[in-house]
Amino acid sequence: MLFPSEVFLFVFLPVVLVIYYGLLRKNMVLKNTFLLLASLFFYAWGEPKYVFLMIATILFNWFYGILIDKVRDRKIPVRVIMCLMVFTNVGILGWYKYSGFAVSQVNRFLHTNLTVPEVVLPIGISFFTFQAMSYAIDVYRGNGKVQKNPLQVGLYVSLFPQLIAGPIVRYETVAEQIEHRVENWADFSAGVTRFCVGLGKKVLIANNMAVVADAAFNLIINDEFQASMGMAWLGAISYTLQIFFDFSGYSDMAIGLGRMFGFHFEENFNYPYISKTVSEFWRRWHISLQTWFRDYVYFPLGGSRVSKPRMILNLLIVWGLTGIWHGANWTFIAWGLLYFVILTFEKLSGLSRKNYWWGHIYTMVLVIIGWVIFRAINLGDAILYIKAMFGIGAKGIIDKAVFAYIAQNWIYYVFALIGCAPIMPWIDKKLANNKVWQIVYAVGMVVVLVVSVSFISNNAYNPFIYFNF
Repeated sequence: MLFPSEVFLFVFLPVVLVIYYGLLRKNMVLKNTFLLLASLFFYAWGEPKYVFLMIATILFNWFYGILIDKVRDRKIPVRVIMCLMVFTNVGILGWYKYSGFAVSQVNRFLHTNLTVPEVVLPIGISFFTFQAMSYAIDVYRGNGKVQKNPLQVGLYVSLFPQLIAGPIVRYETVAEQIEHRVENWADFSAGVTRFCVGLGKKVLIANNMAVVADAAFNLIINDEFQASMGMAWLGAISYTLQIFFDFSGYSDMAIGLGRMFGFHFEENFNYPYISKTVSEFWRRWHISLQTWFRDYVYFPLGGSRVSKPRMILNLLIVWGLTGIWHGANWTFIAWGLLYFVILTFEKLSGLSRKNYWWGHIYTMVLVIIGWVIFRAINLGDAILYIKAMFGIGAKGIIDKAVFAYIAQNWIYYVFALIGCAPIMPWIDKKLANNKVWQIVYAVGMVVVLVVSVSFISNNAYNPFIYFNF
């Protein structure tokens, strides 16, 4: 079930809110049980059979949490259990996400004829698997108490606001909130506003950017880019905007929905396109994933407090895993390794701590090139597209299609560029006590909601990039 859909907006969410606040508001156990059942139904709506996989993941990690808590003072047994926990979760994720790719690559390079398993990727498996692992790891570290009731672990892993697209909520962040959160009108109204902002980002900006991006990337025909250099850049920039407003929009909706039910999730984006180094970009982009890898992989490996060769190896492991996490394709692996090279260079050269005037241009050019690799169907197409961006193999410098797409979508580009910078938060802070501004802002949110719903009702193009993960 998609957030920007009629069934979610007009059926599922209203029914859940009415029951949660109308019938169950005085009993936390009943509210948690109901939210768990609603979340399982939400997931089963699109993935009926895979809801049992998620339930199995929940039960496995609940059981591991119990075992870890019992033997935490015994060094060898607890390490064995932790290894089993990691093996179980990574094994499930690996089978569903990478088995087909792995076998096909074995056939390709070793010239074998092994049967490639046809495994359908469960929606959101990368997100709920990482959250399940976070529960067991945080229990081991003492960051949140062990849950004797599996329903509590189930609620943490499956909570529908962040189930299919994050942010990846760490157990220590919500451990207390599961049993002791307090709902209030201020949180609820802030949550509704945040949800409207995210809905507008997704439906009005990301979806319209997707039209241009898809048109440009589909111009690779017969191993040639069939358009101009300008069209290549317009497509790459459009995808750069699409993926930001798509994913940050979903994160905003998730954070807003969480606030409606009293949960406070951490931020997942902090205006990454204003960054002046690539290192800064990754401190602002998909924050929950980066902090997950930092705290659960990079720091345990020694982080930066080791020799330079070991630090480089640690970075290679983290960015190799980051690429692989995003998908079973050489494009994602190349994308992750590209950032490993860039970030290693910045760290060793000291560039990551500088603030040069040209930093923003340098960062955005590399980020845009990275998104081309990320978006391309294969590495060959990625190379062809990047070459066309620099005039190699392109059909001229610019063509009429560029002007046509800009003329059709200029208003969306304007709002996209405004949304990439912290302009609205700055205005809101300056005019926080201005009643006229408060009215204008409230009316603006209503307009965003109404227009977004009209686009959804008209069956406008509605792709969602992070369903793939």
